[in-house]
Amino acid sequence: MGMKERVGVLILYVALVYHVGAAKKVMPVAGPDIYKNKNLDQDILLPGEKINNVISFGAKADGKFDCTQAFMDAWRATCHSKVQARLLVPEGTFVLSSMFFAGPCSTPEPVTIQVVGTIAATTDLSEYENNEWLFFEDMDGIKIIGGGTFDGVGKESWKTATDCKADPSATCIRNPSSIYFHRIKNGIIQNVTSTNPKGFHIFVTNCANIRLRRLNLSAPEESPNTDGIHISQSIDVEVARNTIETGDDCIAMLHGSHQVSIDNVSCGPGHGISIGSLGKVEEELEVKDIQVKNVSMVGTENGVRIKTWPDRYAVNASNITFSDISMQNVKNPIVIDQEYQCSSKCKASLVKIKDVVFSNIKGTTTSPIAVDLRCSSKFPCESIKLENIGLSLNSKPTGSRCANIKPIYKGLQNPPGCL
Repeated sequence: MGMKERVGVLILYVALVYHVGAAKKVMPVAGPDIYKNKNLDQDILLPGEKINNVISFGAKADGKFDCTQAFMDAWRATCHSKVQARLLVPEGTFVLSSMFFAGPCSTPEPVTIQVVGTIAATTDLSEYENNEWLFFEDMDGIKIIGGGTFDGVGKESWKTATDCKADPSATCIRNPSSIYFHRIKNGIIQNVTSTNPKGFHIFVTNCANIRLRRLNLSAPEESPNTDGIHISQSIDVEVARNTIETGDDCIAMLHGSHQVSIDNVSCGPGHGISIGSLGKVEEELEVKDIQVKNVSMVGTENGVRIKTWPDRYAVNASNITFSDISMQNVKNPIVIDQEYQCSSKCKASLVKIKDVVFSNIKGTTTSPIAVDLRCSSKFPCESIKLENIGLSLNSKPTGSRCANIKPIYKGLQNPPGCL
């Protein structure tokens, strides 16, 4: 498909998405968590489990041959198997264009995709008709494991990337995500590497019971819009023991993020860990029950941040905790920004923020304002607690800035709290 045809398809795609987005959004139903209390570090071949090696379906590990059809055939054989089966990507480099891994699957237990080698993306964006690279949809039970690499080969695409986060419209077309989970229940991505994505490394939306563990996500600091993990409209997402070095948010939680746990993550370079931006489009779902702990940030643009658009749409964000976080040379360590993308004469945000805790956050910053809490004049932030904050600027004191908020302070406060 040529570029002109791709633009036409994308315009139709955006129009349909925008139309569907106007309908009332609903959260997915989590259902039973089949991985609860199980040792997820072990990969045990089940009795009688069939291994579908992509090479047996015509793939070539030479880094040149387009293996898309071979992968499609291997996936169909795996997903539609009546006995337990897994798709194996052995050592070598396999070139793959945009592809749907569509369910539901017929295997008795969750399908496994074992990536040992490298899957490399094609570079022609006109081939990405669905605007994602590897699109996983409509499955209850899938594991992506194996120690291998997903190489988005994104360097050339960054030159023409659009900053959709700063675009107030709902029709911005971003670059393809490397791994996209949509309507997935009981999904695991574990012990793999994602490098140089065209867009986001991992996008999780409309999903439930998701585990993202032992991941190594990397892209240059200057790569645009390369979020590490992007979560929306999903419930029960556990992010643990990951290393993220990228050009945008290490982790971003947007509308409809419920029961998200982030633990033991190394972030930097990047833009930190964010909730939002919120209030950008109609009918956004509330964000609640978020826990971020045991995080190390080095050289990030931001630390922990909640950001909302001014004067657009209403949504709630509540029961959010950021705790036990170390920071080294972080520019904006603690931020509530309800004037996102507004430089002057901002109208009040309609997003309500309450019950937020910042606890045991210590380290160094490069900014004289280490704690920046700017809330909505129409809906001031409620019950915002800061406990044991210790942030210094090269051994110099730092400051706090507050608007439309009465923070609750406990323990050490460096910088001093707002009067």
